[in-house]
Amino acid sequence: MSELRRETRLRTFLKGRIVFNNGNSTMDCLVRDLSASGARLVLSQTATLPDGFDLIIPAKDRTHKATLRWRRADSIGVTFAEEAAHPAAASAPDTTPAMLLTRIRELEAENASLRRQLKVAEAMVLDREL
Repeated sequence: MSELRRETRLRTFLKGRIVFNNGNSTMDCLVRDLSASGARLVLSQTATLPDGFDLIIPAKDRTHKATLRWRRADSIGVTFAEEAAHPAAASAPDTTPAMLLTRIRELEAENASLRRQLKVAEAMVLDREL
C-alpha cells in the first residue's frame, strides 16, 4: 500500500485525541504512523467514528482535519486536509515542566485549604453531637 502514498510515514508512538460531533465527542488514540499527509491510528473501537474529524496530537502541538480512508477492528487510516496543520487549540493545557510544577503547587495549596475546611466542619459536627 505504500506505493499509494505521496511521502513516507514515520513510525511513531504518540498520544492522540479524536474530536468530532462539534467538539462534544472525543476518543483517545495512539498515532502509530505519521506523515505530512496522513496517519495510522490505533484505538479501542472504530465503528462509531465519522468520516471526518479533528485529530489533536499534543506532543507535536498540532491539530489536523482528518478524513477516514480505511477502517479495521482496532485501527484506521486517515489523510489530512491540504491546508497546513494548525497549532493545537488554545484550550490544550500547557504541559511544560515549569507549568506542571506551578499547577502542582496550586493544587497542593487548594488541597491543604480543603483539608482545613473539612477539619472545621468535622469539629462543628462533633460539637453538635455532644
